[in-house]
This record gives sequence, C-alpha cells and structure tokens, in this order.
Amino acid sequence: MKLLSKFIKPVYAHCDLMCGVYDPAQARIEAQSVYNACKKYAESDDSVFKERAVIIKEKRADLCKEHLWVLWTDYFKPEHAEKNPGLHDLVWRATKAAGDAKKSMDAAVAQKLIDLVDEVGAAFAMTKDGYDYNAVKSNMEKQAV
Repeated sequence: MKLLSKFIKPVYAHCDLMCGVYDPAQARIEAQSVYNACKKYAESDDSVFKERAVIIKEKRADLCKEHLWVLWTDYFKPEHAEKNPGLHDLVWRATKAAGDAKKSMDAAVAQKLIDLVDEVGAAFAMTKDGYDYNAVKSNMEKQAV
C-alpha cells in the first residue's frame, strides 16, 4: 500500500469531472426550442399540432431548467458568486423563467427565458478562460424560427 501511495496523487477539481462537460449552450438550445414551439403553436390552426407543440415546449422547458440547475449546483462555485454577486439571483430568475414558460404559449415569455439563459451564459463565460458564449448565442439566433 505504501508503494502504491507513492504513485497516487489527489486530484482537485471544482466540478464533478475535470471541467469541459458543462456548457450553458445546452440550456440555450432548450430555451430556443421553447420559443420555437410557441411560435409554431401560434401559427397553426391544427388542434393536434398545437397539443403536440405544448407537450414539446413543456419538455424543453424542463430540460432547460435541468441544465441551469446543473450549472448552478455542479459548475458554479463560491468564488464565481463572489466575482459576480448577482449570480445566485440570475440563475434563480432564469430557472423561474423556465417554469413560467411551461405555463404559457406566449413567445414573449419564451424570449424572456432566452434572454436570462444568455445572461447565465455570459456569466459562465467570465469564469472559463477561452469560452465564447457569444458564438453560441449568435449561432442560436441564426437558427431561430
């Protein structure tokens, strides 16, 4: 055992894994899907299509919430909140916006979710060297319905 301990060194990471697995782009993709489902819903007269749009929108809003929670619980650390004092409130508001989007088919409510997820993405980018959330945002805007 003593011999083995010479070769084993503790590894420290601020995430569950050694970073590289967390990305606010996942939440942004889901938020964009919520928005797109709201727009498609508003454009349709087909009741079955509208029902499916609601179901898809609610699933995507739940996934958005989950991705935000993972960032908050597994990625962001006290030092991030110290550098960005509004971080806790921001993630809380974004998560609440995902819940609000579940209850509405209003594209404006979905846009608010997107805007808050983008703020979380910007906060994330400030904590991770070399990460460019603006590229994510720009790509998603190009993909919008």
